[in-house]
Amino acid sequence: MSDVNIQVIARMKSDFPSKFGIPRQSGLVEELRSTIIFQPEFRNSDALRGIEGFSHLWLIWQFSEAVRQDWSPTVRPPRLGGNTRMGVFATRSPFRPNNLGLSCVRLLGVEQTAEYGTVLHVGGADLMDGTPIFDIKPYIPYSDSHADASGGFTDTADAFLLEVDFSRDLLAQLPEDKQEAILAVLSHDPRPSYQRTPGRVYGLPFAGFDIRFTVTDSHLTVVEVNKL
Repeated sequence: MSDVNIQVIARMKSDFPSKFGIPRQSGLVEELRSTIIFQPEFRNSDALRGIEGFSHLWLIWQFSEAVRQDWSPTVRPPRLGGNTRMGVFATRSPFRPNNLGLSCVRLLGVEQTAEYGTVLHVGGADLMDGTPIFDIKPYIPYSDSHADASGGFTDTADAFLLEVDFSRDLLAQLPEDKQEAILAVLSHDPRPSYQRTPGRVYGLPFAGFDIRFTVTDSHLTVVEVNKL
């Protein structure tokens, strides 16, 4: 079989309307809050029976904004500054033959709603709003956690953390429950690895706001906050 049909079972509701600024890995920004909303045909609470007993979940999803007709055997990981090529299967690049993503998220709660049936509230997700989800599996510590695992080239790469200057007046324009999350997102340097122009003003859409910022060396300064 050269083709396999898989169904979208759910979609992510998150504060990122575009891929710009999304953390490069799940779990990097635990303060992020998202909701998994199931497609109508999968809104059966029996399918989630027992899920509340797990602290973390695996999500299998599609890089829906990175779908291409062809693929490359090598990519340039942002973890290496975007200048070094590695094999696509040695990275988590979105530019893959099948455009599949794998994320581990924290399960924060299971809620029964009138509009969407049972939904899952999760923390630390690295998915754009509307991202199609193909499957959900529980994270099982005894088999999924490996204390002696090595991280390849990521073990020696820099952390890319920035010092964030977000004035109290500007930060107050955001809802209080979004403030810690945006500070953490900005500290992980949301700029693409190939865009490092000094003095450039970048715009990050987040939670209904346009966060405008500049970066000088390892210092990020928020200069403006506008409601979208």
